[in-house]
Amino acid sequence: MFFKKIISQYNKLPKSIYILFFARMVNSLGAFVYPFLTIYFTKTMLLDAKTAGFYVMLAVTANAPGMLLGGRLSDAFGRKKILLIFQSLAALCLIPCAFLGISMMIPNLLILSAFFQGAAQPASLAMTTDLSHSGNRKAAFSLLYLGGNLGFAVGPLIAGFLYNNYIEWIFLGDAATTMLSLLLVSIYVKETMPSKSKIQNSHKIKNHYERAEEGNLWQVIRKRPKLIIFTLISLVYTFVYTQYTFSLPLQIIELFGNEGPKYFGFAMTTNALTVSLFTMIIIALTHHIKPILNIALAGILYAIGFGILFFVSKIYWIILSTVIWSTGEILATTNSNVYIANHTPITHRGRFNAIIPVVMRIGFAVGPYLSGRVIYYFGIRNMWIVIFLVSILAGLLMFMLYFSERNHKKMNL
Repeated sequence: MFFKKIISQYNKLPKSIYILFFARMVNSLGAFVYPFLTIYFTKTMLLDAKTAGFYVMLAVTANAPGMLLGGRLSDAFGRKKILLIFQSLAALCLIPCAFLGISMMIPNLLILSAFFQGAAQPASLAMTTDLSHSGNRKAAFSLLYLGGNLGFAVGPLIAGFLYNNYIEWIFLGDAATTMLSLLLVSIYVKETMPSKSKIQNSHKIKNHYERAEEGNLWQVIRKRPKLIIFTLISLVYTFVYTQYTFSLPLQIIELFGNEGPKYFGFAMTTNALTVSLFTMIIIALTHHIKPILNIALAGILYAIGFGILFFVSKIYWIILSTVIWSTGEILATTNSNVYIANHTPITHRGRFNAIIPVVMRIGFAVGPYLSGRVIYYFGIRNMWIVIFLVSILAGLLMFMLYFSERNHKKMNL
């Protein structure tokens, strides 16, 4: 009975959502480069932790102006066109990296690729929002999230074995799978940008936050103060979450030396398997719980999952840690997308899905740099104490926002 409930939530989604699911899975299957970026900079290019953190920060920062550009363009010219153009450019930037050895041109190309990836992201999120409604939106976003992680379950494991002897295929494989995923979207997914008539009829939407709005982005977003607060708290979540690509691989390299890339691949595969196996179950179990409450619970799981890394020295404890924080990732990622979508007007979906993730990604941008400095001066283990405390604080702030929203709704009634 429960299994039937799990599957039924995905039964009546639009056909295009299923195509996007397969495209996301193919693309993530070849997501070789960025999960191994820290290891590549430190182990292959022989940069220290502080310098590596600086370049990772630049790559994440370059993502932000790309998102702002892509958000504006996807509202003006359409989601599909912008997604195809910029995701293709991101893939093309990876190809020369396979043939440049340890040239310092590689960080520059990766930063440019990150810019183009950023421009494609708002179009993808807006497309998913266009294809769904408040009743099936959690299922739609969770299915695409699942597709990405089904591919990611295998991709880093392959990359871990390729790393030492066939490193050029890290870049070429990533580019090839990206192009294949875009081919699926190009052939089978139609443009989803709302028509003028749909925008005019949006006043019939039950959720007033999704109704069409006039004015620029700042005029519209100021009418949603709770969304602004949510975004700022989520910035802290992203700072915590980015540790899996920076502090975690550094600790694994410190513990296991040359075997580190392989064990980091194991950890990333564990992450992908966890979200692949449990996403549908967790979404079914939490279907009737408010998105913001699920996100608050994710903060507690982050605190536990990352916090226990202070004590560990064996790979099986790292695997357990990964299962715990990955469960938090499921709750945080799927419910954050739903919360944002439910507070976004139909006329501004591209721009909202650009500016809000840009603010949230400040945590991704400064995370490696600040973490690199903490690790440089105090060591890797003490970093996990900081992450534990920050995660607890972020979770409590989300709980407070939930109670504030509930009280506000009661007052309006």
